[in-house]
Amino acid sequence: MRILHHPILGEIDENPPVTIEVDGELIPAREGEPIAAAIIAAGRLKLRHTRKSGEPRGVFCGIGRCTDCVMTVDGQANVRTCVTPVRAGMKITTQGASPEQEAKE
Repeated sequence: MRILHHPILGEIDENPPVTIEVDGELIPAREGEPIAAAIIAAGRLKLRHTRKSGEPRGVFCGIGRCTDCVMTVDGQANVRTCVTPVRAGMKITTQGASPEQEAKE
C-alpha cells in the first residue's frame, strides 16, 4: 500500500524504481523514499523485535526520534529506517530477535 495522492503533501514523487533486499526478500522501492515506507508499501509492518521479549515493532514516531523502526542496513545496526532514504541494492535485516523467535512470527 502506498499513498499516491495526499491531501496536504500532494502527489507522490516519481523517483526511479529500485529493488532492496529485506531479510532475503527482494522488494520494490522508490529511490530516495524512506526505507520504512518502502517496507510498509510491500505489506510488511514489523521492522524489528524487542531484545527482551521479542515483541514486534514498526514505525512509531516516523521522524527519527524513537528507535522502533531501527534495522541493520548494509551491515550497520540501529539505522532509523523512517528517515533513511532508499538506495538501489540495499541489504536490510531485522534486528533484535533470535532465529527461534523469528520462526514463531
